[in-house]
Amino acid sequence: MIVKTKKYKLETGTYIKIGLLNILKEQWWVSIIYLVICAMYFVIPSWWWIIGATIGLVLYLLFWLIQFAGIPQLEQNKILFEKLGYEIDSRQILVKVSNKQGMPISWDMVKRAQIGKKDFVLVVTKAQIIHLPYRIFNNDNQVKFVETILKRKGLIK
Repeated sequence: MIVKTKKYKLETGTYIKIGLLNILKEQWWVSIIYLVICAMYFVIPSWWWIIGATIGLVLYLLFWLIQFAGIPQLEQNKILFEKLGYEIDSRQILVKVSNKQGMPISWDMVKRAQIGKKDFVLVVTKAQIIHLPYRIFNNDNQVKFVETILKRKGLIK
């Protein structure tokens, strides 16, 4: 069975939000470093430990925010933010710009997937994310079929 979706345009705000959440989940250990530096206050009492760690954390988050805000501006990434259709089957995801133009993405390229209340998020790289809201599918059976594929491929538990 091949699931053909309606055309969908990924908005830059949605992309930035999903990208930042993805980075925070992937690099959770940064919060441990932050807490360890803040805990140095109990070894050598000085508010500068907490202030310095907080400034570092804010700069880290700002770095990633700038990265994800800049990606839609690059010419080579403009295609990700156009109206795209998707054909999904057990072999690949075919990202279609038009009926004649498309790019296949094999399931091996997808690192992990997340199922939300209203969407699927497929992470290809830190910067490449495929966002599939449920509203672009034609019926609930297609959503369940994609969910089954993701479970078979081991992308979700």
